[in-house]
Amino acid sequence: MVATDRGGDITYHGPGQLVGYPILTLPERRGGGMADTAAYVEGLEEVLIDVLGELGVEASRVERSTGVWVDAEGPAPRKIAAIGVRITRSRTTHGFALNVEPEMDWFDRIVPCGISDKGVTSLAREGIDVAMEEVVDLVVAAMAARFAPAREIDRADVAWRVAHRDLAPFSRGEGAGTPVGRGGVGHGDASFDSQADGTSVRLLGRLAEAGATEHDPIRLRARKPEWMRVPLDTGPEYRRIKATMRELDLVTVCEEAGCPNISECWNDGTATFMVLGERCTRACGFCLVDTTKPLAPDNDEPSRVAEAVARMGLRHAVITMVARDDLADGGAAAVAATVAAVRSRNPDCRVETLISDLRGDDDALATLFAVRPDVLNHNIETVARLQRAVRPSASYARSLAVLARAKATGLTTKSSIIVGMGELSEEVEQTLVDLAAVGTDIVTIGQYLRPTSHHLPVAQWWEPSQFEAWKQAGEAAGIGHVESSPLTRSSYHARDAASAVNVSS
Repeated sequence: MVATDRGGDITYHGPGQLVGYPILTLPERRGGGMADTAAYVEGLEEVLIDVLGELGVEASRVERSTGVWVDAEGPAPRKIAAIGVRITRSRTTHGFALNVEPEMDWFDRIVPCGISDKGVTSLAREGIDVAMEEVVDLVVAAMAARFAPAREIDRADVAWRVAHRDLAPFSRGEGAGTPVGRGGVGHGDASFDSQADGTSVRLLGRLAEAGATEHDPIRLRARKPEWMRVPLDTGPEYRRIKATMRELDLVTVCEEAGCPNISECWNDGTATFMVLGERCTRACGFCLVDTTKPLAPDNDEPSRVAEAVARMGLRHAVITMVARDDLADGGAAAVAATVAAVRSRNPDCRVETLISDLRGDDDALATLFAVRPDVLNHNIETVARLQRAVRPSASYARSLAVLARAKATGLTTKSSIIVGMGELSEEVEQTLVDLAAVGTDIVTIGQYLRPTSHHLPVAQWWEPSQFEAWKQAGEAAGIGHVESSPLTRSSYHARDAASAVNVSS
């Protein structure tokens, strides 16, 4: 059971149910003021009533009971669609859940929508045999006709194509895969077949199901464009930082994730510390971090990070984490302890945290919010359509919710988008609008680089001019600062980005 910030009471979401999250900018009321929530909810109800009518089900409203009902005036009214929304700055979030063919027994375990004297039904229970695809198409058409009759709409189908398949984290294949880059695939290994690819069949299938077929994948041995080439400069400052990390037995995401900017950042005296070990409990398709069974948290790690920050003389420290779904709080207490230790040892240092979604747990997020990091960063990573292929243990909606909740506590928030995995430019712009809608202050956008042959293929190399266009689109949507270039990563120029949105040093 998961708490949410939408209107309405308790409900159930599961396979066989169409969950739609319309994201719209609503007109304000005449004379000023907030958008009319009641009118928007009525509009959603009318859309669903019209769709159900096309499918042969007569539906309507029940007074003072939001949603769509079958036999509303009869002896046995039953809800077929629930609605719960939130509107912030005239931008809508959350939406509706239409029961197509879910397992209805789940509704017997709750009091749906807090209404104990009425039942719940579905299209299947009403005798309508219809494919989910057809229902989705009808709802999209009805939504467009109702809310955007003269405009094109952005459609981001996320999971209905795979609703009845195994959605557990995918395997990367046998072994770690052949590295792509310096000394690996694409660097003169004549014995390596340029078409050999260790990407798991399941991952490739999910990409196909998500419709990521706009471009042919970049061949493993294809040379990167010039703008993606970064010289490695292991100067004295680089070597000093590396020695500090080894002496204090610390991990940096710079090394673990194979960041192309490592020499630039380290020679500039900056680094991103990765706490809670070097093993992640999730297997995202783009990430190089190890996914074997993690070790217990190191209670002395916060003090060692604080010592490293002091030795490096940092004014802006970035603390990230591996996902630790094996821990009750997802690792929140360890990150909070690290923030406190860094501040105690370095009172003039600004602290940025880059966190997992912590499974959306209220208490875990509250633990982190309470230490008031100067910047709270959580990466949405990719567009809505590709979430299941790219990060199957996370979700687009949950990531937006984490950022919205952080912003609601008054924190400066930040997120990141990786491009080149099969998304369209319009989808990146849509994601920027969604991030702006939940109040995100800083966004970074960078090109995906495939770390090994078992990871997601690169779908395309985006031109530098496109990154500049996304920067302009994001800032026009209301994001305070967008750092966007092929080589940008989540912590790239983090200190400058925080200063750009007036985070005090």
